[in-house]
Amino acid sequence: MSIVRFVLSASMAAALLLLSACATNPRKAAGDTPAQGTLAEILAAETELKSELARWARGEGGGPVRVHAASERYRALLARCAIETTCDHPTAMASQSSTLALLQQSVIGADDENRNEPATVGDADAGSGPEGDLPELTRSVAMLKGQRLDEIIELNPAVKASMEEWLTWMRPNLLDAWENYQYLRHLMWPQYEQAGLPEALLFGIMAKESGGKVHAVSPAGAAGLLQFMPATAQRYGLGRAGFDERYDAEKVTGANVRYINDQLKLLNNDLELTLGAYNGGEGRMGRLSPRGSRPFWDQRVYGNLPPETRDYVPMVLAAAWLFMHPEQYGLELRKFDATPSSIKLVRTASINELAVCMGQFGNPRGWFRTIRNLNPRWEAGTRLPAGTELAVPATAEKAYLARCQSGVLAQTATELHDAVKPAAGTYRAASVAPAPSGSGSGRTHVVRRGETLHSIARHYGCAVNAVAHANGVRAPKYLIRAGQRLSVPACGRG
Repeated sequence: MSIVRFVLSASMAAALLLLSACATNPRKAAGDTPAQGTLAEILAAETELKSELARWARGEGGGPVRVHAASERYRALLARCAIETTCDHPTAMASQSSTLALLQQSVIGADDENRNEPATVGDADAGSGPEGDLPELTRSVAMLKGQRLDEIIELNPAVKASMEEWLTWMRPNLLDAWENYQYLRHLMWPQYEQAGLPEALLFGIMAKESGGKVHAVSPAGAAGLLQFMPATAQRYGLGRAGFDERYDAEKVTGANVRYINDQLKLLNNDLELTLGAYNGGEGRMGRLSPRGSRPFWDQRVYGNLPPETRDYVPMVLAAAWLFMHPEQYGLELRKFDATPSSIKLVRTASINELAVCMGQFGNPRGWFRTIRNLNPRWEAGTRLPAGTELAVPATAEKAYLARCQSGVLAQTATELHDAVKPAAGTYRAASVAPAPSGSGSGRTHVVRRGETLHSIARHYGCAVNAVAHANGVRAPKYLIRAGQRLSVPACGRG
């Protein structure tokens, strides 16, 4: 569906409201008095929308974004007019008819131009065009197996209560998830688009599972953006040789797509049951609802699920709904440039150091989470050699070039990275003596309260994975406890 088709369908829906309003509240003929109030706004919005359609037809930059914004304003004003008894409905309908005629001509023209073109879309074209450029459009036409997602989701009390959670104390989490997703979208969305799954569903799962934090790990052992358990990850092709691919945004999304499609087939294309299986286990869901014979909200299903799963499904559906309809709930999803790019380090640096020297250049929240998410193979505190290539957004690339290659901020980042928090009772010695050089081996360190494996490794000038390997501590959580004795390998800062 092109942007013109989307605007057309939305405008026709608004037209139905106006027709109903005209039948209920007949008004005087159009043109009797100067337009006022909502009608005046409608006429101004009509002019703006037609102008933006012409602008886009000329191929001017930013056209799709501006068309979509203008169409949303126009549609909202028509909907407002439909419920206002004082609005001049006939004149609004005349405006609507004029705009619909223009949109229909645009659709017919577009179809004629492409009549002899193949119906399929090649890889090079995937994600291009208005819908690829605009997440908002994808949200609006989200489909699941041929049905609109917003027609599938039942806004029952559980989903509404979950929306309240997202919009109150969890609003910061939702906004964080949105920002994280925008920077990861080029790695994740193509997998869903190719499979014909709605983007809103992907966002809902990610928001609930990890909030868009690539290295999230649950107490049960699920890991990554989409929280795969080890056995399920292995079954769906995610390896662990040298790197746990549950932390790879692109690969884990592919595994998620395969899992979702498998469960939809087993559970009669029931989305709620599929989400329940994703969280609570496919075996349990298969027993409670064989072949999808009972809906998720049936007490024989819902009442026998663990509390976590009863919470999980409506929370995912609520996040997906808000992704599709943010404006209806006063949710402002920040728009920014998330164009992917890369940098090649000109000097040794860790992700932590890059986050310090880049600061908030181009991003009021800083770049740590984004760079960490896009480069999951690297520990944030591990210094990477010059020449290492890192994935970053284009805006972060500018920040790196401006601040991190040399200068005061780059030096400050290095100085802060080299600093080590002294252990209790050793502050004086630590303040005047250099850190251990690493000569010799077999050192033992007793873990103190508040210490982490990262801070201990940094204190001894070691890579965290070297200390972890020497003590059988598993990544990525690197769990240690106070009083534990760690063997420190021979390494150093040199």
